Amino acid sequence: MLPRFLALGLLAAEVLTLFLSCGHRSANPSPPNPQGPAPGTGQPLPQPNGFPRRLILVPPASGLYHAAFPDFGGYEDQVSAQRIWDFESLAGKPITWAYFSNNWFTGIQFPALEVAEIAAVAGRVPFIRIMPRNDQDILPDPTYTLDAFLAGTFDADIRRWAEDARDTNIPLLVEFGTEANGDWFPWNATWNGGAQKTGYGDPNEYDGQERFRDTYRRIVRIFREVGANNVTWFFHVDCYSCPDTPWNSAAGYYPGDAYVDWIGISCYGPQEPGEPWQLLTDALDDTYAGLAAISTTKPMALLEYAVVDDPATGPKNAWISDAMSALATGRYPRIRAASWWHENFDMSNLRIDSSLSALAAYQSGAARPQFVTQPQWSWVSLRK
Repeated sequence: MLPRFLALGLLAAEVLTLFLSCGHRSANPSPPNPQGPAPGTGQPLPQPNGFPRRLILVPPASGLYHAAFPDFGGYEDQVSAQRIWDFESLAGKPITWAYFSNNWFTGIQFPALEVAEIAAVAGRVPFIRIMPRNDQDILPDPTYTLDAFLAGTFDADIRRWAEDARDTNIPLLVEFGTEANGDWFPWNATWNGGAQKTGYGDPNEYDGQERFRDTYRRIVRIFREVGANNVTWFFHVDCYSCPDTPWNSAAGYYPGDAYVDWIGISCYGPQEPGEPWQLLTDALDDTYAGLAAISTTKPMALLEYAVVDDPATGPKNAWISDAMSALATGRYPRIRAASWWHENFDMSNLRIDSSLSALAAYQSGAARPQFVTQPQWSWVSLRK
């Protein structure tokens, strides 16, 4: 692997080339890209004079962003431009961002090579899921506890990560605490205090949620201290809380509007054969109002959605058509981005090309003009 400083230097050089070419790079020297030029990440303009600002992703003028996790492997970190191009070739439309995980299995390090591959080679926006977890699926995590974050154990490493993010000099999308209200991840309240109220902080607040909120805020403050003002922050929950208890409500994890730019949600259909059939619209009709109430001002993104391909469970093509039609026609008006989880693992083939009928349904949905690819950026005031 290239040294970190060399990877960052290569990224800066490639992004400069991208900027000088008017902020666009073709999806691939040769692959099909029938919808026109690929969206470029470009290079942030010099910060406006006056008060400090942050450059963040804002919703498109109309419609919603078309994005994906384009099959980056089982641990979601096998990033390659070719996988992005392969997905786009299948979908018939470029994606705005490529979603991947920055796993901390062996330590805390900024994913410079992965970011360079997405931004400088593929010409897409990197979306980084910060995943402080071990590689043994141990719960609770023996290293990355919320108490350890709050004690400052990882501050120096996070500061270095933030400095590396800053030094890319390109816009990045970042989330911490993926699907915070799901007990399958170690930052969930189940593993950090649950229903207790007297072990940490405010005795009127649930300890697990309060620890998460304070950890999220601590990380964002470190980024602001080092001037990593090229990061758009996402808060990410599942559309259903597991367990479904007051101390695990999605809203209870929210760090506040001062720390978050977008509200992200995961909302899947059945992910394995034989699971109960549920359309995306069924799930969102049930949960959208509550999720939208987490913040009345922040845009929302469907960060993960997909469904298994198993005819005995239900028709995947119909699920896709129903989902993309509802999103495109504004049934959920605050949702301004949708990112498909394109992967085949174990018994769960979630890829858009799992069958010819599924692929045709996705291509038809993505062809709607409401699914847009060009990212829009804006300078906003820096709030401490």
